[in-house]
Amino acid sequence: MKKAQSSMLILLLWGLLFSHGADQPNIVLILADDMGYSDLGCYGGEIKTPNLDRLAKNGIRYTQAYNTSKCWTTRISLLTGLYHHRSDRDFTNTALIGEILKPAGYRTWWSGKHHAGFNPYDRGFDHFSGFLGGAINFWNPGDQARKGEKEPGWRAVYTWAFDDQLIKPYTPSKDFFATDAITDWSFGWLNEKEKASDPFFLLLSYNAPHWPLHAHPEDIAKYDGIYEQGYEFIRKARYGRQLKMGLFDREVAPLSNPEHEEWKYLSDQEKEEEALRMEIHAAMVDRMDQNIGRLLQKLEELRKLENTLIIFLVDNGASHERPRKKAWDPEAEWGSVGSFEAIGQSWANAINSPFKKWKVQGMEGGICTPMIVHWPKGITLPVNAISREPCHLIDFVPTFMELAGDEAKYPSELPGLDGISIVPTFSGKKLIRTNPLFFQYGSWQAIRENQWKLVQRKQEPWQLYDLDQDRTETRDLAGEFSERVKNMKKSWDGWASEVGFK
Repeated sequence: MKKAQSSMLILLLWGLLFSHGADQPNIVLILADDMGYSDLGCYGGEIKTPNLDRLAKNGIRYTQAYNTSKCWTTRISLLTGLYHHRSDRDFTNTALIGEILKPAGYRTWWSGKHHAGFNPYDRGFDHFSGFLGGAINFWNPGDQARKGEKEPGWRAVYTWAFDDQLIKPYTPSKDFFATDAITDWSFGWLNEKEKASDPFFLLLSYNAPHWPLHAHPEDIAKYDGIYEQGYEFIRKARYGRQLKMGLFDREVAPLSNPEHEEWKYLSDQEKEEEALRMEIHAAMVDRMDQNIGRLLQKLEELRKLENTLIIFLVDNGASHERPRKKAWDPEAEWGSVGSFEAIGQSWANAINSPFKKWKVQGMEGGICTPMIVHWPKGITLPVNAISREPCHLIDFVPTFMELAGDEAKYPSELPGLDGISIVPTFSGKKLIRTNPLFFQYGSWQAIRENQWKLVQRKQEPWQLYDLDQDRTETRDLAGEFSERVKNMKKSWDGWASEVGFK
């Protein structure tokens, strides 16, 4: 009897020692670049995104998730749990999520864009494959034409890193397309046999659909004729679908006033070119979704999808930019390696439906991201759930730490985390946040306190919105609630002083 009890005790202790990893979810964080709020089918778009739509249907869509309105600042907050003002372009004075999760037994991988100068392989990631910069030629990120091909139409030549190997310039083989390659690299790590039973953290940081507009011809062809009726037609059609699927209520989220050119005043050639810009943009989003479908299939093959937390979001609002063309062949077919085009402000306004503004702006169109969370084992809500809880990039690291367990270590000598865990939203609970959310980039600053948002551009008067009653910022209430404006501004000034922003 004693022998049997001893054996049971040994088995129990063995289980306690080796079962921790089995309970920790794998984490896949997917970050799109400059995508519109309403581009995805599940957010009202006409673009074919069946794989992300599938994740949304079986997970949660968030309507009030926030980024920082800019690429590199978003990556700081997303990966460190801090407002970006506490750090710099080199992520100093921070711990990256790879460094935090490794003590908890996670394998840590990052594929794609890293808008900074250091190599993530040196900061807690077992593998990194990607580029240390902001935007690339999707077909050829090098500085020279490949044999039989036009010269790259966009030549922002950055350092590329493949673990500890640094390459500049990086000129890949002719079958290269960045969105496909970023996914392919992750498959190599998922196939690794060493520590295959350990949980993993994977960041897929796509550069799509950031300019330049580059896409496969067969993907572009899917959208032929779709955008010929112009900006406002697309914006209103998307808004109608958003209302129908319950993302917004017309009474509290009226469609914001248009901030685009009038289609009828464009020449026939201009209309044709503008429609083609959106066809290529749509094709880039479509191809990203195809690659996410490949990833889902891979996780299913590995029998890991059930206990994998997948989060999809965007780094900022749609880009209004039309950058100055550098190396560019005007005869190159749009979407090909020699071309360099962007969607511009009018389309950015349209695809951010129903919000105002776009990238680098403090209005909702600049800082609000579509966000999907999918985790079959961990989400207890009914299918097709919608969460209206405000959350921010600073909340991701606290969320991942909670799921990883006590062994996830955050250095005590660093600034305390600014965010909170969003795990309660996985079961439909409200978030208890003791501090407001703060925003600042470029000439815009904002604070959100419960449903109230105070926002300012440069030295213009502060604007106040009640987002519970006016989600699309159509009625400035600053004149009616001057005391609230005063108190919220005081809170913003205190935060700005604390994080060192001047």
